Amino acid sequence: MRQQRLRGSVVASGCSRRAFLGSALAASAGAVLARPAEAQTGAAAGESTPKPAVQSLRLRVNGAEHTLEVEPRVTLLDALRDHLGFTGVKKGCDRGQCGACTVLVDGRRINACLTLAVMHEHHAITTVEGLAQAGSLSPLQVAFVRSDAFQCGYCTPGQLCSATALLQELARGEPSHASADVRDAHPVTASDAEIRERMSGNICRCGAYPNIVAAIAGVARGERA
Repeated sequence: MRQQRLRGSVVASGCSRRAFLGSALAASAGAVLARPAEAQTGAAAGESTPKPAVQSLRLRVNGAEHTLEVEPRVTLLDALRDHLGFTGVKKGCDRGQCGACTVLVDGRRINACLTLAVMHEHHAITTVEGLAQAGSLSPLQVAFVRSDAFQCGYCTPGQLCSATALLQELARGEPSHASADVRDAHPVTASDAEIRERMSGNICRCGAYPNIVAAIAGVARGERA
């Protein structure tokens, strides 16, 4: 009954049902045919869109000056790995949670994935490639090998850079949340609790934490291989 009423209303308006459907199909076909022209217009507009700005940058990495061209949004991690070839800096979570990308900037450790390259033009950057001196491994690198402080090794560059800064913090007497007394008159000792607290930003998914702590503690006590 409802279909009859609809058919009757269409006929009463002076337009047959067949003519109505034909006009609707013609309108749909016209819309489809018009899409390629719109797409071509969009492509032409895209060609005229200006490219992202590129900035000339000089970074001092491991004592050497490097010049590169990067967009202002490029992170220090990507600049070091993709533009300068320092692949020892690892990309793990890319969110500042795992510590695999830890490097030293003016002697202090940072997550390279959380900072922009353009922010460090006048800073001294040290990656794991710069820890060895005159062809000899640093005491920490030797200790990591001696203590078997790694398994897959992916987190090891960040662990080494972080541990290097840790030893410098202890030498300066900087306390942590694990320090029993934060007054200057009480030196900070390299206890296991101190080391674990200060290395908590570096994740080892293989679980080599006991050996990592042992390696750092040995160097802090002045042990030699």
